[in-house]
Amino acid sequence: MFAQLISSIGDWLSIVAIITLVGLKWNATPMEVSFVILCLALPMVIFGPLAGVVADRMNRKALMIISDLIRALLILLLSMAETIEVVYICLLLIGIFSTIFIPAKNGKLKELVAEEHMTRAMSISAAIDSITKVLGPLLSGGFVLVFGAKLVFYIDSATFLISAVLIALLPKATHVIKVEETVEKDRTSIKTDLLLGLSFIRSNTSMLVGMFFLGMSLLILQLSDSQLIVLIREISDATPNLFGYVVMASGIGMFFSGILLAKKTQLHSMVTMLIGVCGIGIGFGMMGVFTYFDTSYPVVWIVSCGLWAGFSINLVFVPFQAYIQLETPVQMTGRVFGVMNSVTTTATIVGPILGGWLSTVVGVVPTFMTTAALLILMALIGLAMKSKRERRERDVSESEQATSRGTTS
Repeated sequence: MFAQLISSIGDWLSIVAIITLVGLKWNATPMEVSFVILCLALPMVIFGPLAGVVADRMNRKALMIISDLIRALLILLLSMAETIEVVYICLLLIGIFSTIFIPAKNGKLKELVAEEHMTRAMSISAAIDSITKVLGPLLSGGFVLVFGAKLVFYIDSATFLISAVLIALLPKATHVIKVEETVEKDRTSIKTDLLLGLSFIRSNTSMLVGMFFLGMSLLILQLSDSQLIVLIREISDATPNLFGYVVMASGIGMFFSGILLAKKTQLHSMVTMLIGVCGIGIGFGMMGVFTYFDTSYPVVWIVSCGLWAGFSINLVFVPFQAYIQLETPVQMTGRVFGVMNSVTTTATIVGPILGGWLSTVVGVVPTFMTTAALLILMALIGLAMKSKRERRERDVSESEQATSRGTTS
């Protein structure tokens, strides 16, 4: 967990430094700046499932260490980049090794954490991500301002090295995991392993439905999340720091929900996720309503909405990730999380593009209201589907019991 904290802060340091370098020093066009984010995200979309197979076939601890070491080297190369093409190449490679690292990390977590502590572990991991979301931009902005972008790259490279050292100290496993495999790993092809992972997801209806709702809710969320700065421009009393306050508030909200989920480990994953989806919809809807009426004191209401939305976001991600960890055999963890990461990353790429188009066509306030309506509708549909499924299962169970009594009498 400490390695995750160090590495995540380093990620934020480099992102701000890269944007500063490309946007201010080289005067990159908006499209060139967009390619910076795409270079980090595309490898997850393209190679996510394949990286999951690699994480399941190889030593996960070694993969994590190698990924950290290579990323440390690539960050150093970024500090010496003189053209934006070199930046793109380095970022693509960083994205590839980050894609390998994530399923390996989730698989290693399965090896180290007992099942009864899995929800708590995922909640703590989410809380760490929330802390870095708050601290990362603050530290990176200050470091870039005081020391310059180059030194920030050196610091980021060092964080990956520290992370690698901490991971090297991890034990092989803290509890015995029973693994039943009919075919040895070295006798199966990568294609076969990939198909087995996809088949496992398809065979688990709850997991498949959960991934669908996770991907769709994230896609809809990104319609407005990517347009937040545009919404703030519509507010008469907006200050230049307002966007930063909202981002910080959402991080604080995520932190508190992460702490709450760490204590409440028996929550139903699907219900909690749908409550979170509805909560995000309410938060974004209130932002749209307050902006439409140009309500005074935006620093109060928009920051409060950001806090609420951030709190709700962890309700969507943490319980479902814990559910996947519990339901997935250890030998398939990498493949399942690789597919899930591809789904979520695709949503984060497509969502902002659709959001920009929608805001251009109908305006940013209607975009926020549309996002809110769709998220709340999704939550209601999900709860209705769950209720119908439980009712059908109960009817089947009662029918079987009646048949059994009739047979024995």
